Amino acid sequence: MPPVSESADVVICGGAAIGSSVAYHLAADPGFSGKVVVIEKDPTYRFSASALSAASIRQQFSSAVNIRISLFGIDFLRNIGQHLAVDGEVPAIDLHEGGYLYLASEAGAPILEANQKLQAAEGADIALYDPAALKQRFPWLNVEDLACGTFGVSGEGWFDGWALLQAFRKKARSLGVEYRQGEVARYVTEGSRVTAVELADGSRIACGAVVNASGTHGAKLAATAGVSIPVKSMKRYVFTFTCKGDVEGCPLLIDTTGAWCRQEGKRGSDGQLFIGSCSPLTPEQDVEWIETDPAAEDVDWGFFEEVVWPSLATRIPAFEQIKPGRAWAGPYDMCGLDHNAIVGPSVGLPNLYLANGFSGHGLQQSPAVGRGLAEHIAHGSYRSLDLADLGHERIVAGRPLKEANVI
Repeated sequence: MPPVSESADVVICGGAAIGSSVAYHLAADPGFSGKVVVIEKDPTYRFSASALSAASIRQQFSSAVNIRISLFGIDFLRNIGQHLAVDGEVPAIDLHEGGYLYLASEAGAPILEANQKLQAAEGADIALYDPAALKQRFPWLNVEDLACGTFGVSGEGWFDGWALLQAFRKKARSLGVEYRQGEVARYVTEGSRVTAVELADGSRIACGAVVNASGTHGAKLAATAGVSIPVKSMKRYVFTFTCKGDVEGCPLLIDTTGAWCRQEGKRGSDGQLFIGSCSPLTPEQDVEWIETDPAAEDVDWGFFEEVVWPSLATRIPAFEQIKPGRAWAGPYDMCGLDHNAIVGPSVGLPNLYLANGFSGHGLQQSPAVGRGLAEHIAHGSYRSLDLADLGHERIVAGRPLKEANVI
């Protein structure tokens, strides 16, 4: 006898930060009273980008929509108790506004300067420093080959991404959202609509709308409905190390080479703990990439020794003497077109909402994207912040939304 079918107004495929943010915002919307079911394959979130990322937030983007998304995001995180408290208990996400510091040589200076003007015009608190100002603010920094740097004076930093994910999930459940362990195998379509999701066990859930928030599995799932999105799994490493030298007040620094680092926690007996790695290839190089297994946990320490450490030690001489610590590998659901998320109704299937290809920005963008998709589902359009620039239409048209500040 086949499994009994059921129905929901909205089925969300994937219950990590993005999916759970959509669920929370839908359940909290006074104009929505439907049933929301979140299907999550692994409730431990062991291999999810939300759990394995560096959990940071910045406004230093080169596109207005991304800046606006993060401006809302930092306000949301600062006031998380107003949004995600349950029975008076406020989530502890340990937000630390330590700032981002982007560095540029003469060749990269015009881009950084143009970005800073746009960011400031959007209301982001980003300062432009010449080499002398950089050295004064960060005396441990090697500025010999630098033309300028941009620093997030406020509104940028890092937080506990796992805690944010769990806070979204807990709040959504308190508002009546149902979470269920399972794997969505395919979408069932009739005409120009998704009518149901079919799980790996053969059971089906009929739906009025469906959200694809499946991370690195998003492209394969979308393809079952005939929707093509250029999203693939790319492995990213995060390395930890301690340094006894004086690197006080180190923000999240992005070197001209693409290597990055930031301090983590308080200084201990072994020195200050840092995490770091290196940025991905540029979008133009994506054709050379080989998709990775999102569950692969092996770490290439040679990448740290040959690429990351030399770059960081050149920029911060105190890093010439460090003690390596643990490291981990995590998946990025990379958008091969332009390293920007694909958000909103899909072309041809308007009740299939995409939330894919965040390319490392998912945690910081989860508050605004969750709110936006919930508004579109409940009211038929974006109300607070127009996310159309990230829409599926640009993918179909092959029209990239160029982002200069890839990390």
